[in-house]
Amino acid sequence: MNNNKILLQFHAMFGVFMAVFYIGGGIFFMFFADRYFNANKAIWGITGGTFLLYGAYRIYVSYKQIVAAFFTKDREED
Repeated sequence: MNNNKILLQFHAMFGVFMAVFYIGGGIFFMFFADRYFNANKAIWGITGGTFLLYGAYRIYVSYKQIVAAFFTKDREED
């Protein structure tokens, strides 16, 4: 296994953790941020919705990266 494949796998797994972070941040901003910070609820809703949409996009991209990094054969091994 070469170093490039290991870096792709690391990047794919880091993407999963970042997707979880964005989903968690979106949920926090939409439902719990108004308890801790003094701002308009609409601002928290927009921010939370943006985080949730970006988290969903990161899940899709991470899935594609995981399939490419873990479940495809190297062309050099053929």
